[in-house]
Amino acid sequence: MPMGFVTKATIFCRFFSTVSPKISQFRNQICLANLLQRYGFSPSQLHTFLAKNRFLLLHSNVHEIHNSLNILLSFKIPQTSFIPLLFDCPAVLDFNFLKKWQIGISKFGNSGISPVAICSVLALSKRFQIDPDLFLNRVGVLKDLGFNGGVLTRVLERFPRIIMMKEDEICGKIGFLEGTGISRYGIERVFHSFPEVLGFDVENRLKPLLDEFLELGFRENEIRDEIIRDPRVLGMELGEMSRCLGLLKTLKCRVPIKEEIFSEGEFRAGFEVKLRVDCLCKQGLIHREAFKILWKEPRLILYEIEEIEKKIQFLVNRMKYGVGCLVEVPEYLGANFDKQIIPRYNVVEYLRSKGALEFDVGLKGLIKPSRLRFYNLYVKPYPECEKMFGRVADGAGLQQRHPVACKAGSIFSDPYNDKESS
Repeated sequence: MPMGFVTKATIFCRFFSTVSPKISQFRNQICLANLLQRYGFSPSQLHTFLAKNRFLLLHSNVHEIHNSLNILLSFKIPQTSFIPLLFDCPAVLDFNFLKKWQIGISKFGNSGISPVAICSVLALSKRFQIDPDLFLNRVGVLKDLGFNGGVLTRVLERFPRIIMMKEDEICGKIGFLEGTGISRYGIERVFHSFPEVLGFDVENRLKPLLDEFLELGFRENEIRDEIIRDPRVLGMELGEMSRCLGLLKTLKCRVPIKEEIFSEGEFRAGFEVKLRVDCLCKQGLIHREAFKILWKEPRLILYEIEEIEKKIQFLVNRMKYGVGCLVEVPEYLGANFDKQIIPRYNVVEYLRSKGALEFDVGLKGLIKPSRLRFYNLYVKPYPECEKMFGRVADGAGLQQRHPVACKAGSIFSDPYNDKESS
């Protein structure tokens, strides 16, 4: 055989051995992508998921992944939980793991455990190698402790780590709540509404928190009633209630607003502050900024969390402002969304699109002017804007303006002004 032929054959074989795995991997990627799309992945989700989990592209058996997805669907996991489960724990696609759990779950019978609870337990079990038989045993222990029906499934949905807890740890949480005078029914309500409390340490977290409430002057029965009303009270950090009450004591707002804030008692008022601080921090602000916004715009304490979130989402996603601008213009969150924010935004956007604005209005210029002043500046010269803004009645704006929520003062009267701490 000629040497040249041998050399060419050798080169061809080496080239084929190099390219073949790439072709195989590419075909594998196409098959896997098509499979995941059939199970509900959008194109954007698919790209992100495969980019983060390249180990799946090396999987030699897409058929096995298909079987794993079928097993997951057999658990009747809703689509809203199905895809997040795969993003959170892609290793759950392990066929042998799922097959074992399919057999284990079949033993549950009509246990009342929801598909969402099963979803949470599967992710935890894969991470910590929890056997389905052990899970069944823990469920039996929880039922013996009184975790029945909706309480059990709710806890497994929100706090699946309970299956890793010792029985005496769980009994400690129950004993703590009983010690506050909460009835058995009340304890069930606490665990159902706020399962995360089961993860808190009694000696280092829950008892010190209760002691803080007592030191602030609240009576035991008042604390008990507030815990039953909203168990998230037990999720407060040590010192958090003190800081919230400190803000309330420094408010400089109109008497009717302050009376409404305290209408359900000082404890509830402090907790409402905590909830709104958490809401603002969840949107990207730091605690100091959140407290400063509430101090400047106390009416937020009376607004629903959903309303605040809606305004912030509109501010960031539609108006394209950073959430940090709320520190300088907290009035935005106090403005009426449908009657003030939307009409003014529509007018300014329309004028900007027509090239009628020679300057950037900005959030402050959008929110702070009175209705009459905004009308005279941006609507009256452009009659076509009246329909989207609404007409201003004769004499409108001549009455005394609605007093601002917080009195203006020097930087020394503002406990959350950054200049004071510098």
